[in-house]
Amino acid sequence: MTENSHLERLPSLPLVREHVVRQFGRRGDLEAGQFLYGEIGARMFERLEYIRLAPKAILDAGCGAAAAFARLRERYPDAAYTGLDLSGAVLAHARRRYLPTLGARLRQSVSRLAGRPAAMAPVFIEADMGATGLPPESQDLVWSNMALHWHPEPHAVLAEWRRVLRTGGLVMFSCLGPGTFRELRDALARAGLETATPGFVDMHDFGDLLIESGFADPVMDQETLTFTYRHVDSLLDDVRRLGGNPARDRRKGLATPAWRRRLADALEAGRGADGLIRLSAEVAYGHAWRAASYRAAPGETRIAISSIGRGRAL
Repeated sequence: MTENSHLERLPSLPLVREHVVRQFGRRGDLEAGQFLYGEIGARMFERLEYIRLAPKAILDAGCGAAAAFARLRERYPDAAYTGLDLSGAVLAHARRRYLPTLGARLRQSVSRLAGRPAAMAPVFIEADMGATGLPPESQDLVWSNMALHWHPEPHAVLAEWRRVLRTGGLVMFSCLGPGTFRELRDALARAGLETATPGFVDMHDFGDLLIESGFADPVMDQETLTFTYRHVDSLLDDVRRLGGNPARDRRKGLATPAWRRRLADALEAGRGADGLIRLSAEVAYGHAWRAASYRAAPGETRIAISSIGRGRAL
């Protein structure tokens, strides 16, 4: 297997960035999707409890409406927080919710004059996860909950996360895996309906990509959550709440009543013995540490600037 075998096998995913932005921009503050995204975020925080880390700067990559901000600030009150997302419409909700009002800024000024520390306001940036524009080695923790699977170039995202992390910094993320929505894909096939659905990366490939991108000691694990429904419309509504279908080769135009009826009938045919329709979400969790150096190509070793001059005195 060659040095860049996984990078060559996974040059990009068949997703349209503009469609991702448009579909999430239509979903307001994304609260309707927190039945999954919020639950996975909570499970990530449980994993974080076992990791010793005192970050000075945190990047929340694909932050959406900044649902993780309050808990990250509670856990790391002295850390600077940067929330980054490609959807300006979603970031507008985060800014309205968390940026200080004039009154709050005045109170912070009074606190500083009185010698009391004032909490740093969060910073929100509209940018691509694979090209953040942040200075190199400026972050200690990259946190990303359920966002990586919506980026067409996950290998570029991992490389960018390594670039912005200081040596010894941590990346922690979650994303959907290839078993997600299998019941929906099966129903489309049974109904003979031709449309593309998003493809998701296997967690083992992410483990290899982390190493090839310059991370050390990657830990990956996976679980499958199953949701049950009494009505087809409720299932399809949840799929839309979670991001819809930004696949590049998806069916063009709106679904006709006949097309939707064929899909509904196929989903109905998949009811279990308990009379319920099921929908699976395979979730992958990963974390790894930013290594001081790594082999970017055969015969080439890249060393972090921050690691130079850190040798032990004799």
